Amino acid sequence: MELQNLKQQDPEIFALISKEAERQNSEIELIASENYASLAVLEALATPLANKYSEGYPGKRYYGGNLVIDDIENIAIARAKELFSAEHVNVQPLSGSPANAAVYMAFLEPGDTILGLKLDHGGHLSHGHPVNFSGRLYNFVQYGVNPETGLIDMAEVRRLALEHQPKMIVAGFSAYSREIDWQAFQDIATEIGAYSFADIAHIAGLIAAGELKNPVPIFDVVSTTTHKTLRGPRGAIIMCKEKYAAQVNRAVFPGMQGGPHDNMTAAKAVAFGEALKPEFKEYSRQVILNAQAMAREFIAKGYKIVSGGTDNHLFIVDFSEREYSGKDAEKKLELAGISVSRSTIPNDPNPPMNPSGIRIGAPAITTRGLKESDAIELVALIIRVIEGDEKEGLVVKEEIKNLCQKFPVYY
Repeated sequence: MELQNLKQQDPEIFALISKEAERQNSEIELIASENYASLAVLEALATPLANKYSEGYPGKRYYGGNLVIDDIENIAIARAKELFSAEHVNVQPLSGSPANAAVYMAFLEPGDTILGLKLDHGGHLSHGHPVNFSGRLYNFVQYGVNPETGLIDMAEVRRLALEHQPKMIVAGFSAYSREIDWQAFQDIATEIGAYSFADIAHIAGLIAAGELKNPVPIFDVVSTTTHKTLRGPRGAIIMCKEKYAAQVNRAVFPGMQGGPHDNMTAAKAVAFGEALKPEFKEYSRQVILNAQAMAREFIAKGYKIVSGGTDNHLFIVDFSEREYSGKDAEKKLELAGISVSRSTIPNDPNPPMNPSGIRIGAPAITTRGLKESDAIELVALIIRVIEGDEKEGLVVKEEIKNLCQKFPVYY
């Protein structure tokens, strides 16, 4: 790596950054929420924009010297609007959970009832888990997936909505492999007079590329992170109908946070610009093809996949009928140079720290250039590791290194 100033000023940190860069380059990343941002995105993050304070919004700042920052933020907003057909976009949220907190603050009062997806059925902590701020501040009622199909049970969603009359319905996930019927959620929200909120953090890139249906023109408010399938910097945005723009902006600033991170805003703008290019659509389509190829191969090898397959970038491998847990598999794979994340399965009998499955995602390997045949090869390597002993894991680790040399990340 370059970074000559850092190398001279702080060799200890430089060495660790170099070590992590080498790890990323020589290991396979299958964590569904991770990806490799482009060098252009990384360069935007490492700029003097990090020095500026910009509380407020373009044209309405609480600090001077923000004319250039205003231009950058306006470009990020315009590109995000174009990507998602959004009426209003706030590009300042620093991460996904703070963005969701701002959404709740914009539309609700503490104690209000919200309908959200259960964590072990594929939801997110910020969708009402009792240990999270969302579950502590709001009265969440939670829906789940059909135990037979693994699909969101829309009949249950409607039944719970009619019974509990939530002020908001949340649609979105962190571990659900099927496309969501956004219009069906909106119809239920309209029927009971609730706000509709879509959290598309995982699938935003696939939506932007036109590979999955877009809830932004349908829902009242939509949040997303800007990494994952969007392949940008760690951050988030909120999109909403124009009539809600003022309350969403107030909830982000001064409601949830102070000044935005201007270097992150610039990096978001770069990522949105990349996502508007034709090659991003090709990338997004390949992400889905790779995920589907892997899911089919696991099924062919006798493994159970929650919902029986995938429509997006991820899927959950269910080990509930096997002798090892998701944690066991995650640890063995990590030693072999393959990163996955342990995951609950619907109605998981095991605790979240030692759940019955693993979540596998294809965004990062697709960024590296892997295609379906490579993804199928990875499944064979994964099975060898989780079914084999430590010696087999070390053999696979060398094979992973050889595979990674064919598909370098940055160098």
